[in-house]
Amino acid sequence: MLIAWRHPRPRGSEGRCIGARTDLPVDPRKAKRLAHRIRHVARREGLARVVAVSPLRRCRDVGRWLRRWGFRCVVDARLMECDFGAWDGRRWDDIARAEIDAWAADLHDHRPGGGESVAMLLERVRAVRRGAPTGLLVTHGGWLSGLRWLCDGDGRRADAGSWPAASGFGKAERVGWGASQ
Repeated sequence: MLIAWRHPRPRGSEGRCIGARTDLPVDPRKAKRLAHRIRHVARREGLARVVAVSPLRRCRDVGRWLRRWGFRCVVDARLMECDFGAWDGRRWDDIARAEIDAWAADLHDHRPGGGESVAMLLERVRAVRRGAPTGLLVTHGGWLSGLRWLCDGDGRRADAGSWPAASGFGKAERVGWGASQ
C-alpha cells in the first residue's frame, strides 16, 4: 500500500503556475499538522517510520517534523512537481492562451514552457513505484495526478480531457503498491 500526501498550501501560490522550479514555503503550523496526520496513520496501520519527501520546501518541511518525531526522512528528487520550465512561477494570466492550448492539445508529450512533459513525469512516478524506499510519501499535486493516472488510466496516453484533478492540499491518496505500471 502506498499512501502519498500532497503538501500543505504554499504561501504565495495563488494564481501562479507553481512547479519544480518555484520553491515556496508553507505555514509551519500546517506542515506540523500534516506531519501529525502522517504519524497517526503510520502508527494506526503499523507502517514503518520512514517517509520519502520531495526536495522542495513545501514537502521537506513536513519531513523535518517527522524526523523530529523519530521517522527516517528520505529526500527523493523523483517526487518533485512537474517542471513547467519558463512558465514556472509566472501568473497563469501572463502565459499566452495559445501556449496553454498547445499543452492541452498534446498533454502527454508537450513540454510546457520548455520544461517537462507529462510522459516524463509519468516515468518518474513509475520509477518510484518500482523502487521507493517507503510506502509513505509527501509530494505534489501533479505527481499525485500522475500516480492516479497510472493506477486508473489503463495504459493509454494522457490527455487533457481525462487527466485527474490535483488532490487537495494536505490530502492523501492511497493506492496499491506495485511495479505493474
